[in-house]
Amino acid sequence: MIKDLTIRPHVRKVRKSPTLSIDQERDQPLSSQRIREELEKSSDIIFREFHLRADQETTCILAVVDGLIDKALLNQFILKVLMVDMPVDPDFNKFTGKNIVDNVLKFLAPANEVKKITKMGEAIDSILSGDAVLFFEGFQEALHIGARGWASRAVSEPQVESSIRGPQEGFTETLRTNTSLLRRRIKHPYLRIVSLKIGELSKTDVVVCYVEKVVNSDVLSEVLRRLSKVEIDGVVAGDYLEEMIEDAPYSPFPTIYHTERPDVIAANLLEGRVAVMVDGTPTALLVPITLSKLMQVSEDYYERAMITSLVRMIRYLGAVISVLAPSLYIAVTTFHQEILPTSLAMSIAAGREGVPFTALIEALLMTLTLEILQEAGLRLPKPVGQTIGIVGALVIGDAAVKASLVSPLMVIVIGITAVASYAIPAYDLGIAIRLIRYPLMFLAGSMGFYGLGIGLYAGLIHLISLRSFGVPYLSPIAPLRIRALLQDTFVRAPWWAMKKKPKLIDVEDPNSGSGGTK
Repeated sequence: MIKDLTIRPHVRKVRKSPTLSIDQERDQPLSSQRIREELEKSSDIIFREFHLRADQETTCILAVVDGLIDKALLNQFILKVLMVDMPVDPDFNKFTGKNIVDNVLKFLAPANEVKKITKMGEAIDSILSGDAVLFFEGFQEALHIGARGWASRAVSEPQVESSIRGPQEGFTETLRTNTSLLRRRIKHPYLRIVSLKIGELSKTDVVVCYVEKVVNSDVLSEVLRRLSKVEIDGVVAGDYLEEMIEDAPYSPFPTIYHTERPDVIAANLLEGRVAVMVDGTPTALLVPITLSKLMQVSEDYYERAMITSLVRMIRYLGAVISVLAPSLYIAVTTFHQEILPTSLAMSIAAGREGVPFTALIEALLMTLTLEILQEAGLRLPKPVGQTIGIVGALVIGDAAVKASLVSPLMVIVIGITAVASYAIPAYDLGIAIRLIRYPLMFLAGSMGFYGLGIGLYAGLIHLISLRSFGVPYLSPIAPLRIRALLQDTFVRAPWWAMKKKPKLIDVEDPNSGSGGTK
């Protein structure tokens, strides 16, 4: 069990709008007139009045949001049934000894998702969520009728986390589509999907997914506790929640993983993690997370173990080069030229002849130029962005060398750094490494290897102190867990060798197979 589950800091809160009058009435008995007064001010909310064929005396009001309702279902299975198909009965309101609401509920129940509601808040939430609500004049009860149907993006290939051999399905902006993709992969009653609503104004649907008897109960309760404490006007995307519940908001390193692949979420749920999905967001949040997990991709589990292990080593090498290459160049050329072979030192000195800047300023200029090119290429349309990135790097680099602003070796170092950074699979982790590159460059430029060592030790101490929902960020390296280290960290063992789940997050069933295999 996790013993050091702490919140650092507590869940953040943001300034909220004043409580509106209609919100103060959410627990009041249902009033169709009050709801109509409040919602009819919006042109997309429609109130349709009609009479039941079985009871011409009672006025019914059907409230829907145009654009969120399935009009075919509404006309064919609700309005037509109530106004045309329902049998005429002069004693309709008496033949069961119940009121008209119960009789209509009984009549509609076989063909629709129908339930009775009695509170103002329930009716408003149902209407604005895309369902139909049927009011009865003179009654403080209404019927919630499931009739959602809006335009949505079809399930397509993930845009960021592409895979060669793996599934080509990615999450969409529709929450129930995403949960169905997950349910298809874990067909067991222990897969739990808990629904929440977060946002005082947006009332955004959020689900927490986990596998009972596998998930750590401490982690699960902490996820639910943090989500329940979130106070915000609206949640437009899952990234809002990420910043509200993460452990270390001032750390450059991400402590919550997000993915757009259902297969990644399913595999991690089977390892004991917890997923959070937000309606309107094509990505899911995954906790707890470790640094080694951020260096893995779904393709690692579809290729053979030997190939995966080699590719992982290349990724880690790329991460090290991305962090250290500019700093090492600065430290060596500024303070430690004696460690270089004579011929190489002479070549570097010849290349730097005529350059008016120190190695630190030279590296900063080229690194900032690279950052600008990356940001410009990311924001422009894909064909134009790729062209800008390649042409910009070639033209600017060549012009800078010819103008004696930078040395040729510096262009090579920055180019290798840029290419190595692309080997880091997690975008958030790549940004963190780009960020910590700058203080390391300053330390190397001021104190050489000594300053670089201080920076690396400070970074290591920070990583050791990080937690993701109580799980050490450097697990299974610190604390050392041999089985997890050998099975699925720097290398991946073959599936047939993973007879026990690696003890990364102290799941309650450590004897079950890793990733759902035995």
